[in-house]
Amino acid sequence: MEYKDSVVLVTGAANGIGREIAKQYGEQGASVIIVDQDGKGGEEAVASLKASGLNARFIEGDVGAEDTALHVMDMIREQYGRLDILINNAGVSAFIPLLEMTTEQWDWIIQSNLRSVFLFAREGSKLMREKGCIINIASTRAFQSEPDSEAYAATKGGIIALTHALSASLAERKIRVNSISPGWIETKEYDQLREADHEQHFSKRVGRPGDIARLCLFLSDSRNDFINGENIIVDGGMTKKMIYGE
Repeated sequence: MEYKDSVVLVTGAANGIGREIAKQYGEQGASVIIVDQDGKGGEEAVASLKASGLNARFIEGDVGAEDTALHVMDMIREQYGRLDILINNAGVSAFIPLLEMTTEQWDWIIQSNLRSVFLFAREGSKLMREKGCIINIASTRAFQSEPDSEAYAATKGGIIALTHALSASLAERKIRVNSISPGWIETKEYDQLREADHEQHFSKRVGRPGDIARLCLFLSDSRNDFINGENIIVDGGMTKKMIYGE
């Protein structure tokens, strides 16, 4: 297995994309640590992985809090002695009308989605040996928007900028940093999607969590070390499709 004996940390992996990322690394032989504020979901995710014979551990915590990042890294240092791969996936998808958004709500989204990436990258890189890898999950909403998405869009654009800054700062330590910008990834009732939903994509389908997980596996492969500081859009061509009104 490609990642046998690797230590992989995935934030926000109690559900959705993060859970699938954790699963696929586990299937490749990695020891996977899941960090999430959703205690019930996190325990269920780890139980499911362990039932399949995979090596997984759950740590509950708010990823936007510095204490959580420090605690998680202390536990990884104590149990494994190192961290090989960090996937900063955690984030909240909160859309609040601009004229109603409070400063507290803005700060909550920024801390959950962007501050968490900084904290875990800063602390996680201290545990990485040469050829460590950090992958940050951004979004195509960094490039296109709907109303009332100011805070969310700001965090995703910030993640992309933070990614190339981190890749520069960590280059001497041979730690690569890239980001992935998913488009429409359906994490729940895929079979309830309409044909019109799939037709919005050149690939003729809405994305699945596995589409993102497989790219994480590719990017963290040490043979692909010439990909660094990059943001890769995975959206079935949706952001490239020209749409005219009827």
